[in-house]
Amino acid sequence: MTKPRALLSVFDKCGIADFARGLVDMGCEIVSTGGTHSAIQDAGVQARKISEITGFPEILGGRVKTLHPAVHGGLLARRDTATDQSTIDEMGIAPIQVLACNLYPFASTLSAGRSQTEVIEQIDIGGPAMIRSAAKNAESVYVVVDPQDYGEVLEALGNDNGAELRQRLAAKAFEHTSVYDSVIAAYLRGQVGEPLPAELALPMTKIQNLRYGENPHQSYAAFYAFGTPDLEPHGLASAKHLHGPDLSYNNVLDAAAAWEMVNDFDQPAVAVIKHGNPCGFAVGGGAQEEIYRRAYEGDTVSIFGGIVATNRPLTVEMAKAMRGVLLHVIIAPDFDSEALKILRRRKQARILKGPMDPIPPAETKLPLSSMQIQSVPGGFLVQSPDHVMPNRLVTTVVSDRKPSEEQMLQLRFAWRTIRHVKSNAIVLAKESSLVGVGAGQMSRVDSVFMALHRAGDRASGSALASDAFFPFPDGPELALEAGVEAIIEPGGSKGDAEVIEVVNRYGGVLVFTNGERHFRH
Repeated sequence: MTKPRALLSVFDKCGIADFARGLVDMGCEIVSTGGTHSAIQDAGVQARKISEITGFPEILGGRVKTLHPAVHGGLLARRDTATDQSTIDEMGIAPIQVLACNLYPFASTLSAGRSQTEVIEQIDIGGPAMIRSAAKNAESVYVVVDPQDYGEVLEALGNDNGAELRQRLAAKAFEHTSVYDSVIAAYLRGQVGEPLPAELALPMTKIQNLRYGENPHQSYAAFYAFGTPDLEPHGLASAKHLHGPDLSYNNVLDAAAAWEMVNDFDQPAVAVIKHGNPCGFAVGGGAQEEIYRRAYEGDTVSIFGGIVATNRPLTVEMAKAMRGVLLHVIIAPDFDSEALKILRRRKQARILKGPMDPIPPAETKLPLSSMQIQSVPGGFLVQSPDHVMPNRLVTTVVSDRKPSEEQMLQLRFAWRTIRHVKSNAIVLAKESSLVGVGAGQMSRVDSVFMALHRAGDRASGSALASDAFFPFPDGPELALEAGVEAIIEPGGSKGDAEVIEVVNRYGGVLVFTNGERHFRH
């Protein structure tokens, strides 16, 4: 009786020698390629070279070695189909029961900044072809693309009971090749400046399962990173979870908003996020705990149960300043050792160490990785991110009164901050801190009312930003009556003349951004 055959051809050789030894102990014949064959032989496990099976040597510098009927016939032949069996018997092809195959490191070669020639050589051809052949014939073939699955395959072979496992491995195999191919496609699109093709594949790797979605009855939820396992994740996906319970779906959304906000500023910054919107934010020099205090004072009630992020290593003084405030997530690029000891006393707080790199490195050449993707029923929306460099902002003063240097500083701060607030958005700024926020209202004047309500007496002397133009003068008038001194907005409304007239009547400052707006839905 012919021995069952296993074909091993892996780039990641972790555990492959022990897997091969286990297969041999079960009576399997091992066939392997190039470096895999050497690794198995060096471990004292006998294996045949692939060229002994195909009758051909590896050619074209290794580009062709497994593209042969002896390989794909052995993988694809249906065991319960008489014509298939007679065909492979006639051609002297042995069926292959196990395929272990993982692919050339295309993504990591790309992220390492290698030349285009080197990157192209890491496009695996034979590997995906074998994986797909084996997965198609999962009724009879175990296809293993992940070394973590070797043990489970050996156990199933020993029990001769692996039908369900073969189906799961086949699904995993097709997912593996799909993600691999999508990274290659994204790279090639980037080479010709085409980030959004007619057919779009998203390469994603699961970081972790989440207990549920936004609400407990939404049973399925997970956090995915852009790219493949061998591509270093960026952004919030690369944050290290140092302490606290597992992240929830809502934790990730709020943490992302906080992380993005502090990363938008070169100056030291502290953001407080609640339900996707900033309820406090401050930047500037001075002690970190003082910046936190100004952010905290933006809304001393809503911060409870919120998320705090800073773009500088978190100090002992800031850790002490946060005492007494319930926080669900705390994010910083690093933590003083003593600060971390203090924060670890919070049993329910998730502590994340997150890098300060909001935009993926340019050398990845995967423009899709920096795109924003939003699901809608039946599809997805994809757009480039709202990243606007502050030195590119062009403004026009349209009021009779000209802004002072300090007023212009606060207007620019408010304008840069407002892109992190859900539309319709209004923010009030003072001393490079948010003192009032109005978010997510259907009416812009309602957002003004909300921001003024949050600010209270602090509205006096503040600067106001509106993410889109004021269609009517009611919003600006409400703000000016409360003591707001300067307003920045895109302009371009049919009601601009009325808005300008109201601002001039109150002796305020009005600056247009010449059409630039910052909707955030």
